[in-house]
Amino acid sequence: MKMTEGGVCAAQGFSAHGVHCGIRKNTSKNDLSLIFSEKKAAAAAVYTTNLVKGAPLTVTKDHIKDGYAQAIICNSGNANTCNADGIEIAQAMSELTAKELSISAQDIVVASTGVIGQPLSVEPIAAALPALCGGLDADGSHEAALGIMTTDTIAKEVAVEFTVGGKTCRIGGIAKGSGMIHPNMATMLVFLTTDAAVSPAMLQKALSGDIQSTFNMISVDGDTSTNDMVVILANGMAGNPEITADGEDFAVFMKALNTVTVGLCRMIAGDGEGATKLLECTVSGAADEATAKTVAKSVICSSLLKAAMFGADANWGRVLCAIGYSGADVDVTKIDVSFRSAKGELLVCKDGAGVEFSEETAKEILLEKEIDILVSLNSGAYSATAWGCDLTYDYVKINGDYRT
Repeated sequence: MKMTEGGVCAAQGFSAHGVHCGIRKNTSKNDLSLIFSEKKAAAAAVYTTNLVKGAPLTVTKDHIKDGYAQAIICNSGNANTCNADGIEIAQAMSELTAKELSISAQDIVVASTGVIGQPLSVEPIAAALPALCGGLDADGSHEAALGIMTTDTIAKEVAVEFTVGGKTCRIGGIAKGSGMIHPNMATMLVFLTTDAAVSPAMLQKALSGDIQSTFNMISVDGDTSTNDMVVILANGMAGNPEITADGEDFAVFMKALNTVTVGLCRMIAGDGEGATKLLECTVSGAADEATAKTVAKSVICSSLLKAAMFGADANWGRVLCAIGYSGADVDVTKIDVSFRSAKGELLVCKDGAGVEFSEETAKEILLEKEIDILVSLNSGAYSATAWGCDLTYDYVKINGDYRT
């Protein structure tokens, strides 16, 4: 297994493109993206748990209920949520795209992201579709990744190559996510593609299983969005025997999928609104997996800890505090905490109590852009990892005038 280039177009038979159609005021930014498979693909998805859901999610659920899709259309700048005509707009986006691609509207995944409660006109989308579809390219992943961004500062693309059934396969993906990022699923837009042959049922099993330790373990700000989802398409063009059950091939596929999703998780967390640092909390020595996940999430969600990391302050008491209110059944007298970065690793808490350490060394470690928070519960063999970012002045600035 190895990392490769190409993002959402790394897999055989997939092309993509992104354009500016006029939804966003900034004409230099793409706001409409398309991903297309030469062949109809098995499809699976997971969706936000927010009771307020964008119209595109309702339409997408209906379209892929048969387990198949062939294209993904997504606009940014407007969420198409809480609009009286939202379903009609999402359906129109599907129908117009399908007509341009000469496929069925039922085979279209539709997504929107941006401001909630603002009317969305389908006219600029319709006008841009000929150029969008005409520009589909096997090197188009980056333009598509740009077109789904909102407050993101970087395009997020990952791809991996692996072997299943003697055939070389690839999984690639693009993602958007910077604010309103918080467990549980889903909390961002992620579009994944693979040329591996996987049945719809096993594809759903793989995705639903993977998100429990990846996308459900990210938190930027404690807000769960209304629109967001993770979708994967598998067109089978690699030619491997179709994966229809558990076994060695499915395990390899799961590992490849996890490699891509973890990469995207790190990108999303590190690009949190106003963030200057990626935080990764790894909890080990837990009595069970649920405890490990609960503790890791609680630590990464702590606003006080996030603020301390912004200030490069080794305030390990905030880690213990977050563990204490997490609801996990832990023995506080056994907990060890260390901070680690490219500058080294420093033990700051042993058996639930502070130890002497150099504040100067701690500051040097915590000034790095990627910080590991290592928590050992010393009570078992289970572990979990969660991702987040620091909390900065710019987060308030960005969200204070997001709509205007």
